[in-house]
Formats: sequence, structure tokens, C-alpha cells
Amino acid sequence: MLSVISANFVFVGALFSLVGGVSYARDTVRGVTSPNRVSWLLWTIAPMLAFGAELHQGVGLQSVMTFMVGFAPLIVFCSSFFNSSSVWTLGPFDFACGALSASGIVVWIVSSNDIIALVAFMAADCIASLPTIYKSWREPASESAGVYVAALLNALITLATVKVWTTAEVAFPIQITALAAIEVALISGRLGPRRRGETHGRRDHVRNPQTSEPPLV
Repeated sequence: MLSVISANFVFVGALFSLVGGVSYARDTVRGVTSPNRVSWLLWTIAPMLAFGAELHQGVGLQSVMTFMVGFAPLIVFCSSFFNSSSVWTLGPFDFACGALSASGIVVWIVSSNDIIALVAFMAADCIASLPTIYKSWREPASESAGVYVAALLNALITLATVKVWTTAEVAFPIQITALAAIEVALISGRLGPRRRGETHGRRDHVRNPQTSEPPLV
């Protein structure tokens, strides 16, 4: 199977992720966005570990996407310490998701079964996303869609460069595509507020961040 575009285009996708991460970090420092540190920390750890595994497996240039998907959240996570008033207040739901995600990462690291390891890693990344997905449903005004658009473009470009579709090469980009698309829809479409019949998104999250505790209503 021939790739749609040259593998070198992964660097274009990486640039998208870098710009998106820097833009989100800037908005965080300015108090425009309120990052959930649980998600952003785990979004850093899991891809960076996956990047090392991909290098070991000889995945090739497609691993650049994995690195940038971890590096951009690292920029955001670090930026959250420059404006503590803009950080989303964490609750039991966030910590529970963080613990489950971390457990999945541990299973992925210690498992000698490739299938179990892959399932554990994918589950860990999904669970790490839940606090921010819920936050985007509840308060889309507390997020910036640009970083997720960048991640979506990065993942799609990476998929277009793959010559032979193997699970090791395409599983993570496909998951990033899905999660980023969900975030873009929730933030740009304001699906939560529209579902609740709210006419305007609230912007007081910067001055008084709310906990991201369910129920999902």
C-alpha cells in the first residue's frame, strides 16, 4: 500500500502540534484557558513512553507525531504553573481518572504481551482524556480549540504517510484523531451549553475555576 503523501510531511504535522501547544500555553498564562493538569500531565507521560517504544520497534518517521503529541502537553502543563488562578480545580473524578490512567500505563510497561500492552496504553490515554472531555462539555469557554485542531491535523497527516498499516503504526494516530475531533466538536460547537439551553458560555472560570465533577448534565 502506497502512502498518500511523503513521510517527511510528519514534520509539518509536528509543527502544527507545536504551534497549537504554544498557543494553548499562551492562553493559559493569560488566563484565557483553564487546563486540567491531570489530563495534560498524563497526555505528556503516555506519549513520551510510547515514543520510546516506537523507536525500539523501528516505527520510523511516524513516531515524530507521538513525540509531539507528548511534547505539546508538556508545554501546556508547565505553563499552568505560571498562572495558578487559571488552572481548573480538580475533584475526585479527576483523581480517579488519573489513578486509572496511571495504572494502565504501568500495565503497558510491565506487560510482555503486545496485545495486552497496546490495550492498556490505549485505555490509559482515553481515561486521561475524560476529565478534559467532561470539562469541555460543561465549560467549553474554559478551553481553546486550536491545540486540538493541531493534534487532529498532526494525526491525519501521520496516517497519510503510512505505507503499510500495522497496529503499531496507526493505532495511536487513529485514537488521537478521534479524541481531538471530539474536543473540537465540544469546544467549537458548544454542545454542552446548547444541550442545556444556555445562550452564552460562562467566562468566570478564570477567576473562580470550578471542579470537573459529574454528573454529566
